[in-house]
Amino acid sequence: MAEHRILIVDDDRDLRTALNARLRAAGYDTCFAHDGVSATAAIKNEKPDLIILDIGLPAGDGFVVLERLKDFPDCATTPVIVLSARNPQENERRALDGGAFAFLQKPADDQVLLDMIQQALSGTD
Repeated sequence: MAEHRILIVDDDRDLRTALNARLRAAGYDTCFAHDGVSATAAIKNEKPDLIILDIGLPAGDGFVVLERLKDFPDCATTPVIVLSARNPQENERRALDGGAFAFLQKPADDQVLLDMIQQALSGTD
């Protein structure tokens, strides 16, 4: 597997640490952002192959980040997996309509998340 760079956007440090360990063990390179502003900067600077995005973020929620992603031509088609503890009945359709590849409820099963990442990345190779 070619090494893909994944941006993890979540304000929960423990979750970022746990996701980092899982993704690195699976052979992925990772980078991080903790709010909407740092996410936008990381997308522009890091040009990740995939983004794992929380909805409930300070300084611009995940929906704002999804919208801003469209402003960067190099990253406008970057797959986004929304990983959120927020109510899926209210947020899943909005995330998918906003351009997300998938919506997963926290806590997501490791294998389901890894399978979803592989699916999303298979369309970018």
